[in-house]
Amino acid sequence: MIPNPEATTAGATRAVLVGVDLGAGQAFDPTLDELALLAESAGDLPVARVTARRRAPDAALFVGSGKADEIRALVQASGAQGVIFDQALSPAQQRNLEQHLGVPVADRTSLILDIFADRAKSHEGKLQVELARLQYMATRLVRRWSHLERQQGGIGTRGGPGEAQIELDRRMIGERIKSVQARLEKVKRQRGTQRRQRERRGVFRVSLVGYTNAGKSTLFNALVKARVYAADQLFATLDTTTRQLWLPDAGQAVTLSDTVGFIRDLPHRLVEAFEATLQEAAEADLLLHVMDVASPQQPEQQAEVQRVLAEIGAGEIPQIWVANKCDLLESDQRPRVGADWVLADGGRRHRRVFVSARTGDGLDALREAIADAVVEQAARSAGAATPEILDATARHA
Repeated sequence: MIPNPEATTAGATRAVLVGVDLGAGQAFDPTLDELALLAESAGDLPVARVTARRRAPDAALFVGSGKADEIRALVQASGAQGVIFDQALSPAQQRNLEQHLGVPVADRTSLILDIFADRAKSHEGKLQVELARLQYMATRLVRRWSHLERQQGGIGTRGGPGEAQIELDRRMIGERIKSVQARLEKVKRQRGTQRRQRERRGVFRVSLVGYTNAGKSTLFNALVKARVYAADQLFATLDTTTRQLWLPDAGQAVTLSDTVGFIRDLPHRLVEAFEATLQEAAEADLLLHVMDVASPQQPEQQAEVQRVLAEIGAGEIPQIWVANKCDLLESDQRPRVGADWVLADGGRRHRRVFVSARTGDGLDALREAIADAVVEQAARSAGAATPEILDATARHA
């Protein structure tokens, strides 16, 4: 692909983006737009994009020697200082590519980890990201340094300073991982205590979930008049924030939590590391699944969120689907109603509300839908359908 000579940003690392189509069953974005957004969120400047098709990754170079030569020529022509792959690379593939291309190589996993490390602000968030990065780094120790030469150590053995240094680094990382895990376990216990206190008080818990950059933080701010950082970028916020939301129709307040956004191929280590944060969603009474209806990839993004929710044990929690960013749709694409019901996979029905968190359109209908969910749960807990429930059901059936 021809590089973009006009791309200039002071201080940014110029990067070539690479995506490989591995066929059915493997996620592939032919535009590489999401990878470009990730790169920009990490402070890099995409200057060229390359795509390829393979039946299976090449064991040595992932893309094969011919495509690797093409990427190297593009790096030289564009003046790129790095290459970013949209798929995960093995340690050996990354090392071989760096030697072949002559510039540092990163993959999607390391890029997301870098963004998380930069954006995490709370003590818990920093611990979670550190754990994920340490676990990722531990897999990259073996033969990753050119200065750690393997030397003949003795009769019938192989060893030397290099091998000893790798073992030392591996041990240090292993000890640090145990330390961080212990500290996170303490945080998890503290969160568990706080959740039990809320349960004893009978607090109804609502969590915002959705694909990154779907507008969760903007919606959170609009609903509770908070000042959570929100920006048009991936993973603008990572740390969970909880506020009280008063619902006049329900005659009570609920807790509303803004959680970390999901993304395709979110590294499993990050899902594990952010278990304490994601637990807010897994133990909620209601999920507001925020979707960017203006995105061409909205169906795929929605499916990915549902997959991760199932993975963390939140797949059966009641949901309200919040179709956000309706103001960005063309006039002929905008919904004719403010809310409706949709049938999801598995035969479950979800209330869907069309909103614009930026303009405030549809927020009253969303508050009403949340209030109905609160009243419905109260009725289920009481073991009978109250007149309020029957009225709410009649209004929205």
